[in-house]
Amino acid sequence: MSKTTKKLDNNVIKALTIVCEAAKAQIDGFVWLTHTADYSRFPGSLKIICVFATDAQMTRAQSQSADQRLIQDVQQTLFKAGILLKNAKQHVTFDTEESGAEARWLN
Repeated sequence: MSKTTKKLDNNVIKALTIVCEAAKAQIDGFVWLTHTADYSRFPGSLKIICVFATDAQMTRAQSQSADQRLIQDVQQTLFKAGILLKNAKQHVTFDTEESGAEARWLN
């Protein structure tokens, strides 16, 4: 990874950490998030996965529009870090530990 790519990845991590910590405090059942990116096609390739503990908690959060607030928080926080996502809804997905998110995204 080049110095420039490493710096960009660090900026993404810092911004997403801010979003993650706020979401853990504000959204019942939210537990963590992660990201993937092909930095040769960045920011178009950026994918952010927001993970809830259970399917029921994710469904409840979606029914209360917490998912939309989370997408908005991701977009705004990345923008403050100098990263513009044209349509954040295309970059943010949701999953649950109950359905095996950890195995899919962390391995």
